[in-house]
Amino acid sequence: MRRTLLISLLFAFMSGAISAQENDSTGLGRKTVAVVLSGGGAKGMAHIGVLKVLENAGIPIDIITGTSMGSIIGGLYSIGYNANSLDSMVRVQDWSYVITDKEDLRNQSLNDRKKQNTYVFTTGLTFGKHDQTAGGLIKGKNLAELFQQLCVGFNDSLDFSNDLPIPFACVATDIVDNSEVDFHGGRLPQAMRASMAIPAAFSPVRIGDKVLVDGGLKNNYPADLAREMGADIIIGVTVQGAPKNADDLGGAMSILSQIIDVNCKNKLEENLAITDLHLQVDTKGYGSASFSQSAIDTLIRRGEEEAMRHWDDIIALKRRIGVPDSYKHPKLYPIRPEVMTEKHLITNISYENMTPQDERFLRQKFHLDRLDSIDAQLAQELTTSMRVDLFYQTAECRLLPEKLPDDSRLRVHGIYDEIKEEWDKADGVHVFLSAGNRKSAQFQVGVRYDTEEYVAMQLGLDIPFKTAIPMNTDITLRLGKRLMARGELTVHPRSITRPTFTYTFYRNDVDIFFKGNRDYNIQYNQFQAELIPINHDLRHFNIQYGLRWDYMHYRNKLGSESSMQVDLKNEHFISYHARINYNSEDNWYFPKRGARFKAEYTYLTDNFAKLDGKPGMSEVDANWRMSFSFGSRFTLQPMLYGRLLFGSTVPPVFGNTIGGDWFGHYVEQQMPFAGIGNMEYVGHQFLAAQLQAQQHIGSNSYVLFRVAGAQQSDRLKEILDHHTLLGGQIAYFYNTIIGPAGATLGYSNHTKKVAFFINLGYVF
Repeated sequence: MRRTLLISLLFAFMSGAISAQENDSTGLGRKTVAVVLSGGGAKGMAHIGVLKVLENAGIPIDIITGTSMGSIIGGLYSIGYNANSLDSMVRVQDWSYVITDKEDLRNQSLNDRKKQNTYVFTTGLTFGKHDQTAGGLIKGKNLAELFQQLCVGFNDSLDFSNDLPIPFACVATDIVDNSEVDFHGGRLPQAMRASMAIPAAFSPVRIGDKVLVDGGLKNNYPADLAREMGADIIIGVTVQGAPKNADDLGGAMSILSQIIDVNCKNKLEENLAITDLHLQVDTKGYGSASFSQSAIDTLIRRGEEEAMRHWDDIIALKRRIGVPDSYKHPKLYPIRPEVMTEKHLITNISYENMTPQDERFLRQKFHLDRLDSIDAQLAQELTTSMRVDLFYQTAECRLLPEKLPDDSRLRVHGIYDEIKEEWDKADGVHVFLSAGNRKSAQFQVGVRYDTEEYVAMQLGLDIPFKTAIPMNTDITLRLGKRLMARGELTVHPRSITRPTFTYTFYRNDVDIFFKGNRDYNIQYNQFQAELIPINHDLRHFNIQYGLRWDYMHYRNKLGSESSMQVDLKNEHFISYHARINYNSEDNWYFPKRGARFKAEYTYLTDNFAKLDGKPGMSEVDANWRMSFSFGSRFTLQPMLYGRLLFGSTVPPVFGNTIGGDWFGHYVEQQMPFAGIGNMEYVGHQFLAAQLQAQQHIGSNSYVLFRVAGAQQSDRLKEILDHHTLLGGQIAYFYNTIIGPAGATLGYSNHTKKVAFFINLGYVF
């Protein structure tokens, strides 16, 4: 909720911002002051630190201009976010999400969240026509959505000099004719997004016949705009580092950064010459993509330190401006968390660039015809549904202030009395649901390495169908020691269920171990078809009921004569499945809070009723894990799990296996066990408990300690008669943008051997 809590911020202080600006008007007889903020990507966070000091010194700000990150900080400041508000805002953002095109995990189904933690690269594909949103590795839809939310109340076309509390301007570059484009009006979120569209990294913004990218290519420090807007005094902030030499240019990103930095020198000397106070912040050690929390903390602090080094100059400039020494910058915009989730009365709902079928889908799914109010969370859910259910590449939910009819408050029951004080001070909002281009396909790539399978790759292709009832097909291909090809068709009706049909081919090559020694290898093909008519896929829950057909075609078995005998006769099975999956963990791989629970009941037959002429096999499979945090970095995670098989016939291919770190990694019924690195068969009745201690070190490092114990037997009543399996494991992982990278070292009394395993990348 941290990011969406900020969406309604402006409604809390908009009136105070306007009235305070009037009190600071130049009608008091002083000089007009402009602050100019340069571009620089993440390094521009230092601007916030400088603004803090200027506010503390009592420097009035009458005009603000900026480029790229300077346009974002400056644009938000111009509509009411003071330095402390900006500081809070940038610290709570999940920048690893904001600067990508990923969907918001908080509003995704479990299946979508799993995909997001499987694939390294995802991009939308459009066939048969030119994709107007293309042109960069990142389309920037999450950035655009964030700007839209943060600029609530200023989303319409505006005159930036007359309609904003502080007159504002920013710069972009039109790559059609390599000209500078100065934004003095228009839609503020769009202007900020265009100004920071780093070439090749972010897709350009198209307005009319203009194709706009980062303004730093033409004017990275727009002091000239401030002068044209009437500034008498200019205070400027730049964050560019020292010039690079040949030895510094070793990678693609450093070369791209150098190209931008060289071009950013356009007009720099001329603009510095008209600056009254220039603050050059030291950003050494940080780059345009340094969006980690520690980097943001340091950059803001360095901005403050640089401004404080010029404190005497700032005070002298204050006297030159004509402001008395006793003057202090007004505390205009206190953050009020209690109104960040406030509801706004709806005056009207409009749909843009959507088919009538899509409009009807949204109205029925969210009951929009009966909706009286909207808050930040609902706005987020609407845009997510437009992307996920209706397959739009981009989506916006804009809230524009609009006069309420006199009797409109009478339509609200229950809610109005609760927040009467806030609604009495505000009018309503006109909700605009705006869709971009439709997705033709979503292409995904995942790559991983481990010491058992070596290199594996998984490719995904999600193709939506433009039908009255939304449908999509999901094609998955896995390449490696285990080959898998899957086709899945899902229907997205307006109801909560999503009926699904899946057909999968597995080409399995599995090594089976016995007490730590490789016993045999079995190779077989598995053909699987599954119909799931009941499929409730929600934010934390997934509930399924379905029917499945499996055909096993055994190809080869290699091993010693004493190894477990496996019947190589081809066979088919028909099974009934009921599954429930719950996951509220805050991180897919290294959670600090939340719970995970998964349970399944299966009835296995070969003719819909019996198995080998006898009652079918029943399977009960479950695992449950909770995360308990102690402080901000240490987490304990107890887990219980097991798999119980009942019936006179248990096909070996469905027998219980343990080993490795993950459930269902090599075969569907595989269960992890600390200290056992490879897959081993155990009894038909298996129950286990594990305790994991997780220590978060630095920004992305994790050290894990696991201990596990288990009981096994072929008969449930004898499960305590056998010796207890015990195991322990220590692991180190670094959480990279391509998934966890690290190694585990373990030992168990079952194998009596040290198990060592290396994993690089997301698990699939």
